[in-house]
Amino acid sequence: MTTQTEKNKPDYYAYSVRAINDEKSNWTQLGAAWNNKDGEGINIVLDGLPIDGKLTLRKPPEPSQSEPS
Repeated sequence: MTTQTEKNKPDYYAYSVRAINDEKSNWTQLGAAWNNKDGEGINIVLDGLPIDGKLTLRKPPEPSQSEPS
């Protein structure tokens, strides 16, 4: 059984990634995404739009075992 908080955690975060130079990129979080209950799609909620039209979805990092829960 999951708690309400766990249900609201996004499955992905949405980022705009822009190259600064050959070694660095600037990652700006623009929103979040959740898998549909039927597993057939993803709902994306954006707080902004990427300038270049490219969006990157990444899974949230796993909590470190050394960090308190």
